[in-house]
Amino acid sequence: MKKELIKKPTGTLDILPEDCIKRRHLENELINFFNNYNYKEIRTPTFEKTELFKRGIGDYTDVVSKEMYSFHNNEFTLKPEMTAPVIRAYLENSMYNLPGVVKLFYISNMYRHERPQAGRFREFSQFGAEAIGSSSYLIDAEMILLCIKILEHFGVGNVITKINTIGSPIERKDYLNELKKFLKDHIGSLTDTSKNRLEKNPLRILDTKDEKEIEILKSAPRLYDYLNDSTKKHFVNLLNLLDKLNIKYQVDYNLVRGFDYYTSTTFEIISNDLGSQNAIIGGGRYDNLVEELGGKSIPAIGFACGIERLLFLMEKNNYKFPSESIVNLFIVTFGDKAKDFALKTLIALRKRNIKCDTDFLDRSIKSQMKEANKIGSEFTIVIGDSEIDTNNALIKRMKDGKEFEISLNELEKINLDKFRN
Repeated sequence: MKKELIKKPTGTLDILPEDCIKRRHLENELINFFNNYNYKEIRTPTFEKTELFKRGIGDYTDVVSKEMYSFHNNEFTLKPEMTAPVIRAYLENSMYNLPGVVKLFYISNMYRHERPQAGRFREFSQFGAEAIGSSSYLIDAEMILLCIKILEHFGVGNVITKINTIGSPIERKDYLNELKKFLKDHIGSLTDTSKNRLEKNPLRILDTKDEKEIEILKSAPRLYDYLNDSTKKHFVNLLNLLDKLNIKYQVDYNLVRGFDYYTSTTFEIISNDLGSQNAIIGGGRYDNLVEELGGKSIPAIGFACGIERLLFLMEKNNYKFPSESIVNLFIVTFGDKAKDFALKTLIALRKRNIKCDTDFLDRSIKSQMKEANKIGSEFTIVIGDSEIDTNNALIKRMKDGKEFEISLNELEKINLDKFRN
């Protein structure tokens, strides 16, 4: 009886060779990009103490309350985001002693137990950056500029940059009381999700996608009106600088992020090409998180971008990914002596960064030549017992079939350039 096929878990991806080429290109380009902005790479463990995310992200956020993969009696959690782990590493490794603003970037997998849908997976990849140590609106502008330039570099257009300021928890206290009063007057029109958020996390209701609630919120009190003068000044200075930099944006006073650690500046870049899950980049300030996780009061700002969503947009915009490097030489063999010779030769050629291969299936010469043609090998060389005995063989240029005689003694040191033209 044939055994049942075991399939990958729901909400995960098999990244096949042709897709790996695209991802590797994306990652290499990102590394160069971040290097130009003087950001240094950081890598953190795949799992962290569960308490890190509860304290950092917030108990009542969707991620912590229902989306985390926790195990070992709930002591550890597969990381659902990277900001809290980066700050944990920043504190644990005394990176606050480094000079200037500590600028870090990451490329990593994340895990969230949520309903899989277009552009949203249970295991997914993100890249992002964190700038720790500055409260200046200048670093806010650089962070937003960095996001926009990355998208431009990868040919992603038709995006909208939304920006807001949400102040500090102290500033939001009076506002949240007024927001609750307003929403309770419309309780019958709220979704079940918003009703659950009303007492524990009412700010998240501003992020609703429900059309009826969006209409109701147009009459709601505005958070900006409750912020202090210094917060407003920071925001105005940021907007003025973005104008000077010719960065187009929309102020969205209902833009809040899904984590409790956000303060002051929040921003999001959306693409209508992504459907309902249209955010490609999201970020903002989190000036209280370092202190919340046991450090001193140190301001910071960051962003994250989903790699799967970015790759989707790049493909939709016909981004020209590099193709896989072609095989330079395929050694066709027949006879045991030839096979042994071929393997020894491959070792020498690969040391010289020549991409080469041979047959491992004991196929006919005809079948081997078909494979060489199928994989697009530049050259082939047929080696059998007679070639071993005479120490000579013919190397064939596959694009036109032209053949050149060579000595097998020279094969390990061959210069393919002289046969290319």
